[in-house]
Amino acid sequence: MPRIRVEVDGATYEDDVEPRLLLVHYLRDRLGKVGTPVGCDTSNCGACTVLMDGMSVKSCSVLAVQADGRDVTTVEGLGIGGAEHPMQRAFHEEHALQCGYCTPGMIMASIDLLRENADPSEEEVRDGLEGNLCRCTGYQNIVKAVRRAAAEMRTPAPEPEGREPEVTS
Repeated sequence: MPRIRVEVDGATYEDDVEPRLLLVHYLRDRLGKVGTPVGCDTSNCGACTVLMDGMSVKSCSVLAVQADGRDVTTVEGLGIGGAEHPMQRAFHEEHALQCGYCTPGMIMASIDLLRENADPSEEEVRDGLEGNLCRCTGYQNIVKAVRRAAAEMRTPAPEPEGREPEVTS
């Protein structure tokens, strides 16, 4: 049985895995990362999308052995110190979910989309998310959420009150 070493959400795991084990099942069944849903098992819906080395992949179409030596981020690994990632916050604030089943994959694919295009138009968001299906929303609020998060991610965070900005020479 092959032995893999993979970093998932900032923690390193070493495991023996069956060569045919899908990454989605490794994440859910071995590591307890149940925020990554199993949607269709055919890579059609995108619900299982995660980031591997910063790029979105459908984890039902990737073998766990292919993640050996890679960095995987699930929806549970987003945010710093328990704070929501801007994309998670935007999905919440723009009501970009109904049943929520597609939401983890939509969020992860959207983050990768913004990595490639920091200021996408509505059409570019729709094109960028075409591999992720939502059966509930009609996508309008998802598009609004992605564009809202994009704007927030482009804007530098304000300095804490009472603190002067650092000046370097």
